[in-house]
Amino acid sequence: MKIKLGAGVCCLAVAALVLCNSLSAGGNGVKVGDPAPKFTSTDDQGKTWKSGDHVGKKILVVYFYPADLTGGCTKQACGFRDDLAKLTDLGVEVVGVSGDSVKNHKLFKKIEKLPFTLLADEDGSVAKKFGVPFAKGEKTFKFKDKEGNFHELIRGGTAQRWTFVIDKTGKIAMVNNKVNAAEDSKKIIEAVKDLK
Repeated sequence: MKIKLGAGVCCLAVAALVLCNSLSAGGNGVKVGDPAPKFTSTDDQGKTWKSGDHVGKKILVVYFYPADLTGGCTKQACGFRDDLAKLTDLGVEVVGVSGDSVKNHKLFKKIEKLPFTLLADEDGSVAKKFGVPFAKGEKTFKFKDKEGNFHELIRGGTAQRWTFVIDKTGKIAMVNNKVNAAEDSKKIIEAVKDLK
C-alpha cells in the first residue's frame, strides 16, 4: 500500500511540474502544424509591419530575443546577418522581435550592420500570440558605442529566446524554445533544407 501511495504522489508531483513548465514556457503557444498567428508591429524604421504582408510569400523566420546590443543577442543577430545570403537562396525572410524600442533597433542595426527587419514588441503582444514568455517592465540603460558615445536605450520588456519557422502555406513548421544564440541561423538553415 505504501508503494502504491508513493507512486501516486510521485505521479501527481510530476504532472504538476509538467503543467508548471508548460505554463511558464508559453504553454498556450503555437505548435508545429498550427496556422501562424496574425500580428501587427512597428519595425526598426518606425513603420507598421503586418505579418499578412509577409506570410506565404517566403518562408518566414521569426526569432524572439531578450535585448539589443547584448552578448548572446548580438551573436544571434550576427549569425543571421552572416548567413543571410544562404537563407535568402533558400527563400527565407528573417525577422527579429524583442521588447526594445525602435530607437534601440535602429542603433543595433547600424552598429552590427544587420540587413533584416527588427520589430519593437514593447508591450509583449507579439510574444503573447506565439506563446513566448515575456517579462513586462520598462528599463532604461546607457550603452557606450565603439567611438565612446553614450546612448540612452529603452526596453519595454524582455522576451525569452525562441525561434519559429513559418512555411509558405502559413503554418508553423518549427518551434525552438531552447535556442543556442550563436548557432540559431545554422539550425534554421538545416530546418529549412529539411522542409524542401
